[in-house]
Amino acid sequence: MTIRRATAHDATPLSELSFRSKAYWGYDPQFMKACREDLTLRPEHIRSSSVYLLETDDGEIAGFYSLRPPGSGGSSDSVAELDSLFIAPEYIGRGYGKRLWSHMLATAAELRLPCIRIHSDPHAEAFYTKMGAVRIGEIESTVFPDRKLPLMELLLTAP
Repeated sequence: MTIRRATAHDATPLSELSFRSKAYWGYDPQFMKACREDLTLRPEHIRSSSVYLLETDDGEIAGFYSLRPPGSGGSSDSVAELDSLFIAPEYIGRGYGKRLWSHMLATAAELRLPCIRIHSDPHAEAFYTKMGAVRIGEIESTVFPDRKLPLMELLLTAP
């Protein structure tokens, strides 16, 4: 298993993985269709953010994360955002999410980030809580205005 920086050429397979991963939670086809644009990773996003993917020994992409630096259109200009953390459905429950999380923490340390915000899917909130993030409120979905999502935060250094 290898974790490597994503390239612009990885945009399509990572977008497909994020879509399959979201669908794993039983969302209906109409919901998934509405989410497609938000789940699409663009090459320019890969170039402007810290996007890393986890490949199995067979070369399959098992998951990825995207860490958006402060000032790049995240939830706050002064706070980094964990923009994505997706695991392919066939690899959920095998510890790959924890491996990507650990790598993300190392990346955040290299970037000297004091805090990371997470706009969590409700199904992922328990994972982020287990990893040390805390819920600080709710945020409106960018796809469905009446849908509220958990807003979480991970403090990396003391204030």
